[in-house]
Amino acid sequence: MAAQPSLIPVEEYLRTTSDPDCEYVDGVIEERPVGEYDHATWQAILVAFFTVRQDELGINARPELRVQVSPRRFRVPDVTLLSRKSPREQIITHPPLAVFEILSPEDTMARMLEKLADYERMGISAIWLIEPTKQVYYRFQAGELTPAAIFSLPGTSYTVPFAEIAALAQ
Repeated sequence: MAAQPSLIPVEEYLRTTSDPDCEYVDGVIEERPVGEYDHATWQAILVAFFTVRQDELGINARPELRVQVSPRRFRVPDVTLLSRKSPREQIITHPPLAVFEILSPEDTMARMLEKLADYERMGISAIWLIEPTKQVYYRFQAGELTPAAIFSLPGTSYTVPFAEIAALAQ
């Protein structure tokens, strides 16, 4: 029989620092897979791509920002897009405009789907999953992953083909 992990109070999690930052799920601190080159490249180009457009789109792009998706769950998306109209928070409690998760070799689909579902329950309307080695992009909506070639920013008419963003990784 597997040993049960010890439960950690949320206050203790919030006092911890680790690199990379860990997630907190129902009293358990969970390590996130460490990104490799392709993962880090995608994270960097997403932040750079949207930072250049932040004034035009009224957004801020941030890597690895803690998001409290529920009272006992804190997730750390690879990249988060925030509306500049949202309150400025050290830990995000208002639904971001969009989040991106970039698959690492150690990620499991079951764990990733649970994380994406947490984002959806929080009210995030644009949830994206990127498979960097295959350059395949998915939108998570209504509990399902659907291949998608075009990113659209909620509440705007802004769209961009993922291929245009991927070209920056070359």
